[in-house]
Amino acid sequence: MLKLCDILDEKEKVLHEVSTEATFPLDKKYFELIDEAYNYLRLSQDDEKAKELDLRPGMGLAFCQLGVLKRIFIISYKNEDGEFTEYTVINPRLISHSNELVYVEEGEGCLSVNRDVKGIVPRYARITVGYYDINGNYVESRVREEMSVAFQHEMDHLDGIMFTDKIDKKNPYKNMDKMRAI
Repeated sequence: MLKLCDILDEKEKVLHEVSTEATFPLDKKYFELIDEAYNYLRLSQDDEKAKELDLRPGMGLAFCQLGVLKRIFIISYKNEDGEFTEYTVINPRLISHSNELVYVEEGEGCLSVNRDVKGIVPRYARITVGYYDINGNYVESRVREEMSVAFQHEMDHLDGIMFTDKIDKKNPYKNMDKMRAI
């Protein structure tokens, strides 16, 4: 099982490198890594299991966070009904975005950043992303609000950008009045 110690820390240089495109068919090891990452994210969103297994809660994980520089990430989000909305995203491209900007009111988090980070990260409220699924089928997804933030956060990872890089160092809450909190 994937453990928190398997997820690279923000100080690792590989997290600041641009990932390369994945090719199809995917290697068997990538299927296994995807399964392990989903398992980690699902368990991490169960308070009891997270505490028992010492898992920090998360809803997204990019392959570069596991030391694999391929343009692959997954998202697993547990909704209020206890059901998971999940995406396996390979070689994503931003197709369009809203003009409206949002930010996560309590601040963004990241499984690679084990510290409290003050400040806001401007994100598009709605985006359309084109990508390939695990079988190599092309998909377009329109996502909004928290899911839009998660997609943008993970896509940044693929370009070697951490959310901390997007916070204005001199004024961490810059332009907050021009964005909507979510």
